[in-house]
Amino acid sequence: MAIRQPIVTVCGHVDHGKTSLLDKIRGSSVAAAEAGGITQKISFTLFPKENIKKGCNLLDKYNFALEIPGFLFIDTPGHAAFTNLRKRGGSLADLAILVIDINEGIKPQTAEVLQILKLNKTPFIIALNKVDSVSGWRKVSEDLKENMEKQALHTKQNFDEKFYTFQAALNSFGFNSDLFFNVTDFTKRICLVPCSAKTGEGIPEILMVLCGLSQRFLKEKLNLAEKAKGVILEIKKEKTSEYLETILYDGVLKVGDEIAIASFNDPIKVKVRNMEEITPLSFSFKPVKEATAATGLRLQLTEKADILPGMPFQIFRNNLKEIEKEFKKEITESLKTDPEGIIVKAESLGSLEALLVLLRQENVQILKAGIGRISKSDVLQAKANLELNPINAVVLGFNAIPDEEALSLQGNVKVITNEVVYRLIEELKKWQDEKRKEIERRRLLGMTSVFKVEILHNFVFHNSKPAVFGVRILGGKIKPEAEIINSNGENIGRIKNIQEEKSSIKEAGEGKEVAISVPGLTFDRQLKSEQFLFSDMGEKQFKNLKENKDLLSPQELSVLQEIAQVKRKEKVTWGV
Repeated sequence: MAIRQPIVTVCGHVDHGKTSLLDKIRGSSVAAAEAGGITQKISFTLFPKENIKKGCNLLDKYNFALEIPGFLFIDTPGHAAFTNLRKRGGSLADLAILVIDINEGIKPQTAEVLQILKLNKTPFIIALNKVDSVSGWRKVSEDLKENMEKQALHTKQNFDEKFYTFQAALNSFGFNSDLFFNVTDFTKRICLVPCSAKTGEGIPEILMVLCGLSQRFLKEKLNLAEKAKGVILEIKKEKTSEYLETILYDGVLKVGDEIAIASFNDPIKVKVRNMEEITPLSFSFKPVKEATAATGLRLQLTEKADILPGMPFQIFRNNLKEIEKEFKKEITESLKTDPEGIIVKAESLGSLEALLVLLRQENVQILKAGIGRISKSDVLQAKANLELNPINAVVLGFNAIPDEEALSLQGNVKVITNEVVYRLIEELKKWQDEKRKEIERRRLLGMTSVFKVEILHNFVFHNSKPAVFGVRILGGKIKPEAEIINSNGENIGRIKNIQEEKSSIKEAGEGKEVAISVPGLTFDRQLKSEQFLFSDMGEKQFKNLKENKDLLSPQELSVLQEIAQVKRKEKVTWGV
């Protein structure tokens, strides 16, 4: 039975050298040409059997009989979840190379990738990159193990310090690991290969380990099936045409074949009009009549259709009901939602799934999840949460931006977008934490006002019953019905009304100058010699504010301390 190429995903944190390492493997120099040195899109590289033999002299050294036809390498952007690449039952990748800078260790995006690899049960190795930057490191042998042994004593110590620190960090994620030449059971330990994308050290060892893992553990998985199956990566539009950038991960696909593509409704049935296949070790495509998995393809269809990135496709042979059932199960299983929660949008099915997994690990509830730009209906659904639960009045967009109509309706809805998953989740958590504090603060200060005002003696509009005079708010907010005390702690009444520019207002905050009316008060007799007034409160209210002082602003906390001092004059032993 024929076997296909294993699909190998190269993933890791931004700037840890994923593309540079892959460039070294395939002998190109793409990284330098990328905007800002960051991979701008998912790209794939066919790496045939004959090139593996050329790039890995260890195969001959250890008499390794190479059976696989090659590899299909996939380089994922550092700013997107590599799980854009997914198929039914888990990751599209058969294997993964997790690239980690030995000097920096596990960064947030590395942790994110480790979580997804663990969740999908994807076998992986770790390329400890930039080993050449270890102090004193020299390349004295083409054999990595021998080269490591020949380093100077202080260099070995520098390497060991970084290595054991990293190994301990990896262990905290539940992974046992060791250097590639010490691993005897690859099912129990993660294989670590020190390497350098700059000098090429470790590249043959990486290829050797990948070949060994593929032939030892993946043979059955690599058996080529009859049905063609794939995943839509991207929809590319040009002036005169539109084509799909895809990965064919199983079977054989021919020009003229009818395929079914998954959607949120019924499967889309279309015919393949033209097909181009990625050429080995390059980014160029060549026209072909048929292609065998695993490979990267550009497909032109006989008709236009509303196709979404990340969706699976397969050849259609009068088995639409079966395909429909399979697609429906895949999409509904991966996009489970909650009775309440936030709105989530992403650029593709795979990235949406990755985001949902990571959000659930943070106990974030999701009301609706979808693919594409943030729309009017997304914002309106989030708006409904303003009354029900304001912390859920959020639309989260992973590589998904709002359209103009959505922006015009945004109002009090929080729209958070980012190209990096962990930053997106950090922003959400920060905003929700602040929102919770704001809600609790409003509740707390709705029950008890905290304020200090300065009396404006030049603005006394009515002397008594009620006294109407001007004040400047020095801290906190004043509201009607708030009780006020003088600097001796004596209650002098309550605020009946607040006016600004001759209009009544419900509250006035710090820095405002307003007029207040206080019934039963004679200004000349009771306030002529006073400079400041404070909010009055009971001991229970004071203690409640004191226990929740982290919800108060610095100015409000300062006012609360002054009120405590004022109350001491009344022989009340309060403290902040």
